[in-house]
Amino acid sequence: MTSLTTARLRLEPMTDAHLHGLFEMNRDLDVMRYITGKPDTLEDTQAMIDRVKARWAEWGYSWWTFFEIETGEIIGAGCIQHLGRDAANPHEIGWRLRRDRWNRGYGSEAARRMAAFAFDDLRAPQLVAVCDPANEASSHVMTKLGMRYRGVERWYDNDVAVYGMTAAEWRAAQAAARTGPANSADQSPPTK
Repeated sequence: MTSLTTARLRLEPMTDAHLHGLFEMNRDLDVMRYITGKPDTLEDTQAMIDRVKARWAEWGYSWWTFFEIETGEIIGAGCIQHLGRDAANPHEIGWRLRRDRWNRGYGSEAARRMAAFAFDDLRAPQLVAVCDPANEASSHVMTKLGMRYRGVERWYDNDVAVYGMTAAEWRAAQAAARTGPANSADQSPPTK
């Protein structure tokens, strides 16, 4: 199983050892508002971990737990999985953060690293993300990542906003970020 790192985060494959830290995040209604619409119970979070462990075993990737390097605390979770949890569908990226870590750029930082894993390691031809159409914070991270809005589609028994990018678009955006002046000028903090 693959662990990932960024400047401020360590992304570890989700395990039972992460239960209590993930539950602290998932039991917050503000965190879950656009995901399930209700806070998790401890059993809900354990069931999520069980599903994720099975996907790691089947696909070799799934959800990571985000650890803040500075504190060692669990502050979020994110994934590369298949849209609709069906391997016939494109790869999907997703994330959630503890509320006290919103508006610090962690979502964008983790999303960039997970997208790089999808495109560079998995050789995904495209990557999609979905969110509740009212979830402006997630939409912001998606566009900041370089994804384009595709429209509203039906996934996970909900009408969701779908964003996407191809591997070629990702590589072009990364090349532009390394060489262009926008890289140094864009210092505004992203939202969750």
